[in-house]
Amino acid sequence: MNAIQKIIDKKAYGVVRVSDPERVIEIATSLCKAGVDLIEIIIQNSEILDVIHYLNSTEKMTIMAGGIITQRQAQTAINAGASGIVSPVFQMNLVRICQTHKLPLIMTATTPNEAYSAWKARTPLIKVYPTTPMGGVMYIEDMLRSMPFLNVIATGNIKIEDVYAYLKAGAVAVGIGRDLYDNEDASGIEEKARELIAQVEKFRAEEK
Repeated sequence: MNAIQKIIDKKAYGVVRVSDPERVIEIATSLCKAGVDLIEIIIQNSEILDVIHYLNSTEKMTIMAGGIITQRQAQTAINAGASGIVSPVFQMNLVRICQTHKLPLIMTATTPNEAYSAWKARTPLIKVYPTTPMGGVMYIEDMLRSMPFLNVIATGNIKIEDVYAYLKAGAVAVGIGRDLYDNEDASGIEEKARELIAQVEKFRAEEK
């Protein structure tokens, strides 16, 4: 199962933006242990690329490389074994390199116009960031009301307890960052991950 299909199936994933490689490993392995095995790791430095390679070779998880802007960054992430590329911008050069390597690409949009441009470029999933300061759940609802064909992922300082509301609003998935791991040890991260899964299961139960 590729990263795109896994996002659609899982409906929620972790986003790790930490510069310390040991802390990234602790967060990722704790999330995976609790069942959140789909993770976007933001590339803060070259050591994080080594972390992606390590996690891909030792753990049963799907790791996407985030924060990718240039083709060179994309290539290094691909070489490290990333299962997908996530860019904070709309960049056609990234479309081409990911097509060449047959690797999933998720591009980011803030405005409806950017989201539409990404859709026109056949981006399968569009990451809406930052969702919270733009209006949160209501912003996702408003964007999808006029363009219901968009497959959007809500991200950007979203709290775990709000995941259900975002899914009900029409988001294909939700990316959760700091709320999963800030000021938490390994057991605390696992507990937060289970709370995230519970939000998704609540949504699934109502959709049946």
